[in-house]
Amino acid sequence: MNRLAGETSPYLQQHASNPVDWYPWGDEALSRARRESKPILLSIGYSACHWCHVMAHESFEDEHVASLMNDLFVNIKVDREERPDLDQIYQTAHAMLTRRSGGWPLTMFLTPSQEPFFGGTYFPKISRYGLAGFADLLPQIAQAYREQGDTIADQSQRLRAALAMTNPEPPESAAPLPGDAAERAYQALAQTFDRRHGGFGGAPKFPHSAELDFCLRRYAMHRDPSALEIVSVSLLRMAEGGIHDQLGGGFCRYSVDAEWTIPHFEKMLYDNAALLSLYADAWRATEDPRFAATARDIVAWVIGEMRSSEGGFFSSLDADSEHEEGKFYVWTPESVKVVLDDDEYAVASRHWGLDRAPNFEHEAWNLRVVQPLEDVRRELGVSTAQAHALLERAREKLFNARSRRVRPGRDDKMLTSWNALMIAALARASRVLEEPSWLGVAQDAADFVKRELWRDGKLVATFKDGRSHLNAYLDDHAFLLAALVELMQTSFRPADLQWAIEIADALLARFEDRKDGGFFFTSHDHEPLIHRPKPGHDNATPSGNGVAAQALLTLGHWLGETRYLDAAQRCVRAFSRDMAAQASSFSSLLIAMRDCEVPPTTVILTGERAACAEWKRGLERAYRPEVRVLDLSAQPSLPTALSKPHQEDSRAPASAWVCRGVSCLPPIHSLKTLEEALASDE
Repeated sequence: MNRLAGETSPYLQQHASNPVDWYPWGDEALSRARRESKPILLSIGYSACHWCHVMAHESFEDEHVASLMNDLFVNIKVDREERPDLDQIYQTAHAMLTRRSGGWPLTMFLTPSQEPFFGGTYFPKISRYGLAGFADLLPQIAQAYREQGDTIADQSQRLRAALAMTNPEPPESAAPLPGDAAERAYQALAQTFDRRHGGFGGAPKFPHSAELDFCLRRYAMHRDPSALEIVSVSLLRMAEGGIHDQLGGGFCRYSVDAEWTIPHFEKMLYDNAALLSLYADAWRATEDPRFAATARDIVAWVIGEMRSSEGGFFSSLDADSEHEEGKFYVWTPESVKVVLDDDEYAVASRHWGLDRAPNFEHEAWNLRVVQPLEDVRRELGVSTAQAHALLERAREKLFNARSRRVRPGRDDKMLTSWNALMIAALARASRVLEEPSWLGVAQDAADFVKRELWRDGKLVATFKDGRSHLNAYLDDHAFLLAALVELMQTSFRPADLQWAIEIADALLARFEDRKDGGFFFTSHDHEPLIHRPKPGHDNATPSGNGVAAQALLTLGHWLGETRYLDAAQRCVRAFSRDMAAQASSFSSLLIAMRDCEVPPTTVILTGERAACAEWKRGLERAYRPEVRVLDLSAQPSLPTALSKPHQEDSRAPASAWVCRGVSCLPPIHSLKTLEEALASDE
């Protein structure tokens, strides 16, 4: 037994019985490396990662490989989800050292002072796939460390300098924001759009939710049909594809092919949060019922499989079960025929492609929509209602049969940042699709985060088995602030506003670069590392800087708080050079830049509860990303900027105050007039 059994990370716990003498990242391991002048083998992964499991089985469970690791290195195992700071630093360093993209497992070799001098991702135990064998590589790395100290020291110095240059270059104080960046970003995305299959680029293909959100907002702003096409085709093809669990709902992390047929089967909370928001907004923009149905599928999966008894959300589902990737999800025609009757099979097999060649290993099928149900109906000569009923019966029977299989592992730690993303998504989807129970789930999760992860005015990053710990990062604060802003737009609770103020104050006090603007990924009191990132580009999750700026602008306008508005402006300006140079990587910050230039509109509703609720429902039916609606009908005590009286003498049951930035128009007393006022802004 090594030192990982007491960790909260399920990923680290999976390696607790390895013969490798693993340490978690911390003073004990780092001090030993310095004391013994021994290089560090740093292995970063996560519990749902297929290739992490492969490398663990091949190498970390092997006595010979473990003996080499223990003799030659101080071995540190890191969960990239608990320590995204380390993952960011060493993924960037890996790209610099190898000139190749990174991934997981990330395998880095460090000096005792934490500088990387060699690295890779997955290494097989013995040489194959064109990769060096891990058992052969380890002695060579140790020898290079012993014999090439001067070269490594020089490389380390240059690497630190290169890492520092990845942070944004401070802009000239009077330099204008890059006004054409949004247009250039859109044109770059449009050029890489896959018109046939949706998404951007080729295989492997990721959802790129931030970029799709940017395109949908462009459609709302300019009524650009090409922008809507990018979003609609992408979301429909993903929903039809094998990346979408056709039986249980929810999406896998990415597709290994350009057609969305075969995913890596891990399901991540953060992907599904982003996609839930997108599908809900796409339904508002188009009223296409397929978008609403997919959003409902995601919520069913989240509530059914990812919600904890404490109210929070678990992190992920594994790609593997019984040591095979995808085994839980795939089928053969024979295994389907055992479950369904002939009529159900006739519809399901045609709809999901079981009547065609297998698309997965071992002559198996991963379900995806191959033939539209309407075409299946015509081919079989049944009515639309019959076809839908047969498909739903087949779906339910197959889901129940699948539920009896050995399930993939679930990473049951709860992360502040990812919970915040799902809270925001559920709050938005609740009001868009008029599902009040989803709001209750979102509020329960927010209350869980406040109860378990907010300690004495300080946020922490992770919770498991009654234990919360680790300094929270920029994303934790930014995403939580945005979630509270979203919750207040769905159902206003004064406690949420007060907490949002405290989170915003903590964000400014502990993360802001007071000299050059923007927010560092780690707090001012975080442990010293070889680099302190200030990331602005979007990845699988949106940019913490972009989300922070958007949320601070909204809250600042609601409260008339110039500290928040100024911090958001400084943040956007800090990345102006980067946005000008590579606009399409900065969708979240480009949205924030637009909000700086044209402050969002807030509609404050006061008056009778029922009337305000009816007005709010009417306003929320349209997709207006630049409009925030607050129903304050039942709030007796509010900050001055939000305190708007209901005009009793108007004889109208409700009043609406339309505020642009911090300036408000006279109250409006009819929903029709309010709609006209908002339409005139579009």
